[in-house]
Amino acid sequence: MEAIAESNTVVEAASPLQFSEQAVKEIRRLMEEPNFDRKNFLRIGVKGGGCSGLSYILGFDEKKEVDQEFESNGLVFIMNPSHSIYLTGMEIHWEDGLNARGFSFNNPNASKTCGCGTSFAV
Repeated sequence: MEAIAESNTVVEAASPLQFSEQAVKEIRRLMEEPNFDRKNFLRIGVKGGGCSGLSYILGFDEKKEVDQEFESNGLVFIMNPSHSIYLTGMEIHWEDGLNARGFSFNNPNASKTCGCGTSFAV
C-alpha cells in the first residue's frame, strides 16, 4: 500500500471513518496538483472552535510522532488518536452541486451541528 507521501506504510488499525467515492476522487485530484507536497499526508481531526464548539480538520500535513495511520476506501490518512472519540463512525462526502460545493461530514457522534456543517457539539 502506498502512503500519500509515496512511501510504504503500515496501517495501524481499522479505519474509524469512511470516505464516499466522490470524496476519494476529489482528494486524489488535489493530490495530483503540481504544487502538492509529497511529504504530506491527509489529516483528519478536530479542533476547538466554530459556532457549535468543535470544528473538523481536513487537510494535508506532515505526520507527527503521536499520529496513527489508517486506510479507508483506498486513501491513507493520519489522525491523532485522541480525536477518534469524536470521529469514529463518521462519513466524509464531497458535494459538487449548485447549492453546495465542498466536503461534508456525517458524524453520528454530533449532538448538534451548525448551519454550515463545519462545526459540531458532542
